Amino acid sequence: MDKKEGKKIFNGIAIGKIRFYAKAENKVSRTKTEDCDAELARYEAAREEAARQLEKLYEKALVEVGEANAEIFNVHIMMLEDDDYNESVQNIITTQKVNAEYAVAATGDNFAEMFANMEDEYFKARSADIKDITERIVTILCGNSDSSDIGDEPVIIVADDLAPSETVQMDKSRLLAFVTRYGSANSHTAILARTMGIPALAGVDIDRSWDGKIGIVDGYEGLCIVDPTMPVLEEYFKKKAHDDEQKELLQTLKGKENITKSGQKINLYANIGNPGDLMSVLENDAGGIGLFRSEFLYLESETYPTEEEQFAAYRKVVETMGGKKVIIRTLDIGADKQVDYFGLDREDNPALGYRAIRICLTRPEVFRTQLRALFRASAYGNLAIMYPMIISVDEVRRIKEISKSVKEELIAEGVTVGEVEEGIMIETPAAAVMSNELAGMVDFFSIGTNDLTQYTLAIDRQNAKLDEFYDSHHPAVLRLIRTVVENAHKAGIWAGICGELGADTTLTETFLEMGMDELSVSPGCILPVRRAIRETK
Repeated sequence: MDKKEGKKIFNGIAIGKIRFYAKAENKVSRTKTEDCDAELARYEAAREEAARQLEKLYEKALVEVGEANAEIFNVHIMMLEDDDYNESVQNIITTQKVNAEYAVAATGDNFAEMFANMEDEYFKARSADIKDITERIVTILCGNSDSSDIGDEPVIIVADDLAPSETVQMDKSRLLAFVTRYGSANSHTAILARTMGIPALAGVDIDRSWDGKIGIVDGYEGLCIVDPTMPVLEEYFKKKAHDDEQKELLQTLKGKENITKSGQKINLYANIGNPGDLMSVLENDAGGIGLFRSEFLYLESETYPTEEEQFAAYRKVVETMGGKKVIIRTLDIGADKQVDYFGLDREDNPALGYRAIRICLTRPEVFRTQLRALFRASAYGNLAIMYPMIISVDEVRRIKEISKSVKEELIAEGVTVGEVEEGIMIETPAAAVMSNELAGMVDFFSIGTNDLTQYTLAIDRQNAKLDEFYDSHHPAVLRLIRTVVENAHKAGIWAGICGELGADTTLTETFLEMGMDELSVSPGCILPVRRAIRETK
């Protein structure tokens, strides 16, 4: 029996045969050619075929994992059009008079290494995308097919790493779990695994000899057990049966109140990335939407989305929720979410840079367009607005002036504007410390625990090397959260959490004891958190 530890990506227990997943072997050799035009034509044809394959993958992912997670394939299609990449391939073919396969492989290696050596974690992550599209083009040029066929029986996939395209192409009905040597909890494949609800581990010291053996993936403990003894196997069959039973029991919580045994109530809302997530919100019985990430409109557009485009998206969400509260976060571009047409400069510390409300306040035409769309949509449901990355009273004062001006402008035009709560995200230590003053200026606080933890502990949450130091239960973080709730209540406003910590059921009782008014979590976490609330005394 072999037992290995890894980073927990998604919980659950899987038991089954292991299949070691290896990419198709593309043996690329450097071959001289006298017909460079023919090689250039071969490259163009392969690039066009790669784009067609990626378009199919996008459509497949759209159905299986939602629009936000499918977007990576649109990114890959855009990367196929990159002038620098294409010019490099064409230059190698024509100046060295070599075959297209070699030119593509050489370009891919050069570009992937260049991105991997960048300090910025966002750009480092693009190295994997370069490798993915390069491998796809080379595979087409070599006349090989993809290796996504995982066989006819359910298996645990073990691999050095998995590209998003490989993950999406696999038959989900035969996937029991993912185990990879590389990758982090924030990788594309990890996000896809969570979306599909498949137990997954990363950072596991895997071995090719595992192929064909029986394996166990324990997503709760972060364990991969290979060739287990009979007693261990029997123990895990019982654990899995219990796990399955608990998941079925959760369904009985639909329609139930979020109330403790002593009668304390709390609102339980969902975080979503785009309107495509609405079905999951309804299926999991969320009481509303506590975080709607409006930046998806900007990330999926080739230019600034118009007022009408934004209005249509916001209206759809508030109408679908049928009077339940929908809290929409204004534009949060910057840091790890880059959009070319914004023309943002490269920054040494983007998480501490020009992002979110800082962009909105310095580009008022962008901000006003979004606010006009939001206030117009407010007439169709229960819409609230919250502003991210706040650090000062002056910022909130400027936001309120712009907001008031936009509302007055719309009313003067004869546009109906609903009653809109306006709140701020508390995700910087500055906002938490100043929360006593900020509370008197807004209708609510929503605590973004992901960034609050990052900034409080001075740890880049995107950096996998720092996972062991990233402690979201750190006393300093919890003290700041308590301070925010207390200051909110003193001012007569409500406070909630929209960060990942809200779904941590080991802290549910603590948050209730603090007097937290609302928790907003991913749709799949609604029922587990409801159970934790109802089991609290």
